[in-house]
Amino acid sequence: MEVKIGIQNVGREIVLESSQDADAVSKLVSEAISAGSELRLSDEKGRTVIVPGNSIGYVELGAEESRRVGFGAL
Repeated sequence: MEVKIGIQNVGREIVLESSQDADAVSKLVSEAISAGSELRLSDEKGRTVIVPGNSIGYVELGAEESRRVGFGAL
């Protein structure tokens, strides 16, 4: 699932592919914002993204979509 995180006062957004489902990611985001703690997310390649919870502008959760293979995917 694609996750986009917008940071306050920063022009670029953070984009990562997460193996977690939308409910788990939204729960982590809401806990980080309400507690003012850091948001930690891991992507499919094993990298970890850490964002301060009080500087999160928005989080966009993409639809969970399986990858299409072959010529029919065009």
